[in-house]
Amino acid sequence: MPYYTMPDGERLFVREIGQGEPVLVLSGLGMQSWQWLPFLLPNIKQYKFYIPDWRGFGGSSDCKIPQDLDAIHNHWRDVESLIQQINLNDFILMGYSMGATTAMHGMQYGNLQHQLKAYLHIDQTPKIPTDDTWEFGLFGKKHSKFKRLLQDFSQLLHQYSNYRLVDDLPIAPRTELVQMWANFIKLQGSNKISPFMFNLALKHPQLQKYLLPIKRMDYLTWYIDNYLNHNEDYREAIAKLNCPTTFFIGEKSTLYPAAGQIQISTRLNHAENVIFKRSGHTPLITEPVKFGREISVFLRKVS
Repeated sequence: MPYYTMPDGERLFVREIGQGEPVLVLSGLGMQSWQWLPFLLPNIKQYKFYIPDWRGFGGSSDCKIPQDLDAIHNHWRDVESLIQQINLNDFILMGYSMGATTAMHGMQYGNLQHQLKAYLHIDQTPKIPTDDTWEFGLFGKKHSKFKRLLQDFSQLLHQYSNYRLVDDLPIAPRTELVQMWANFIKLQGSNKISPFMFNLALKHPQLQKYLLPIKRMDYLTWYIDNYLNHNEDYREAIAKLNCPTTFFIGEKSTLYPAAGQIQISTRLNHAENVIFKRSGHTPLITEPVKFGREISVFLRKVS
């Protein structure tokens, strides 16, 4: 699998699989490119999939963090460089969660909307903050509570920025960090096994490293600060998208209310919705068979 050199000299890992029409796949936060394989394998005879690992994950786990860019600005710069290097044009794009935010950033600040043949947008809001103009931001009506949790998270991480790994932290701040993450999971209200696992880890510190999605302190801080300070509004940018577009929407999503995603999709000229009635933000986990089937349906429709 190849590595591509980014504008700052770092080498980004990109998983490539299949043959045929190119499809760029942008993952959500915490994902690795291999996790897409069960859903893409049925289509590898007709499509070639390019799936980058974001900095800090998978094959890109050792990429340095640029000091002058937040995570979304950097991800778009990496994606834009990748598009140029593999000479993509008139191509299919699939973006999930943070990957969809990166795509919308490219529509707003780049030329992405004019390069797409079709777009699959998977459970993401075009505006992270909830305010007087938009009630469907991250966690919807619970956004202010979530923002306070992020502020506490960020403050603790910056206080211990001299540590490289979460495992290196003294027991007290590491336990506090895990408790904060447990509160975040509880706020989602959609994971039944997590309370038991977190309570067990709080009593047994040796288990704590398995519960946080990112092990490096600098990356964890980078991503937490990104969501804490991300104030972009992509509503107009995505509404101008003129290629065939499909929205995968988790009807029970507590992170990004379905009503807001549906409202945005109605503003596009060529959009349709696929509703995952038993899912929240992770339909690939809660409805994997339907998720894979609908990806194949989307690809057939736009080819």
